[in-house]
Amino acid sequence: MSTDAVAIIGFLALFLLMLLRVPVGMAMGLVGVSGFAYLVNGNAALKLIGTTSMRTVTDYTFGVIPMFLLMGTFVSNSGMSRELFRAANGFVGHLRGGLGFATVTACGGFAAICGSSVATAATFSAVAYPEMRRFGYPQSFATGVIAAGGTLGAMLPPSTVLAVYGIITEQDIGKLFIAGIIPGLLAMAMYLATIFIIGRVRPDFLPRGPKASWDEKLAGIKEIWAPLLLFVFVIGGLYGLPYLPRFTPTEAGGVGATGALIIGVVTGRLNKEKILAALLQATRTSAAVFTVLIGALIFGYFLTVTQTPQKVTAFLTGLGLGPYGILALIMLMYLVLGCLMDAMAMIILTVPIIFPVIMHLGFDPIWFGVIIVMTVELGLIHPPVGMNVFVIKSVVKDVSFATIFKGVIPFILTDLVRLVILIAFPILALWLPSKM
Repeated sequence: MSTDAVAIIGFLALFLLMLLRVPVGMAMGLVGVSGFAYLVNGNAALKLIGTTSMRTVTDYTFGVIPMFLLMGTFVSNSGMSRELFRAANGFVGHLRGGLGFATVTACGGFAAICGSSVATAATFSAVAYPEMRRFGYPQSFATGVIAAGGTLGAMLPPSTVLAVYGIITEQDIGKLFIAGIIPGLLAMAMYLATIFIIGRVRPDFLPRGPKASWDEKLAGIKEIWAPLLLFVFVIGGLYGLPYLPRFTPTEAGGVGATGALIIGVVTGRLNKEKILAALLQATRTSAAVFTVLIGALIFGYFLTVTQTPQKVTAFLTGLGLGPYGILALIMLMYLVLGCLMDAMAMIILTVPIIFPVIMHLGFDPIWFGVIIVMTVELGLIHPPVGMNVFVIKSVVKDVSFATIFKGVIPFILTDLVRLVILIAFPILALWLPSKM
């Protein structure tokens, strides 16, 4: 059997296993080992499992993932999200759709110290949704704002998805983090504009909240010192701001996790039970991510033997679509895959195949990292399967999937416009990295 036929059978088997609800990492590892054993030999395939697993879990570079995940769980369990939401609500809650503004703003702030889209959506489902419902916001709007705001976790640093992309493609993780700042802020601004337009077009749809006094506003600002301090210390150390020590990305994750723990303990927000819960949550998530990574690396060896990346590059470049035509085709593929897989699995499975194509076409790898993460994050909210939507549904029991998807449609359209803007103007993602 030819290597092309084996590669096709391998991909069909992979998607069949995923449809049968086999975990993505396990499915990729099983197909990769089986295909490698068929094309090379069984002993080499078995050795591949041990060497790949050991190398992955002991690699210093991969330590950035559990460290930032641990920081995110400490932040989530210490209740910083509520303080961010109260502070934002004090300034914009009295406007039409003000609680929506506050939710997006707080999601952005929380994402900057959490780095996880799913965690951001889950947290604000418990924090912001009850407040919006209490003031008469429709279920569709309340859940739609939270689902969209949650996707900010992948763009604003520190981003676990961008870190994994950097590891796979051997790009500077620090540059990837800083490249996501302007696109992340653009996302926040466009979400706020979307809420404003909804309020103007349907004034009866979004109510106003009570206006806070200046004393309440100042009190809200004072409450957010902890997340601000953590963000400045971690990101400032990562980029070598004056008066701060310089960290590598892995060290920044460790410092962030330690800082979040110390702040939580000193302020009394983290007790023994919450610390243990955060450690367990971070361990489970890290184990899931590393399982997918190990499976993807094994599957990658199988793809290397079949020369799939080279053949995909030759096929796409031979279509005569031009660089941006091929890029549009790749983006469409990711939007379709978003219906089947979560963001991390998409990145780990497809980037080793697509990245050579991007390099052949001459696109900047840092810019493409931002574009690809933005596209897979869109998969978290668009129907029929959106991970953030499922997370919100698991927290908010009295809302249907149809209602959440109805509320998220305006933000999906906003994301598509933002994607076009960043493709047309790469400088938005590349300006800050060029200053490093």
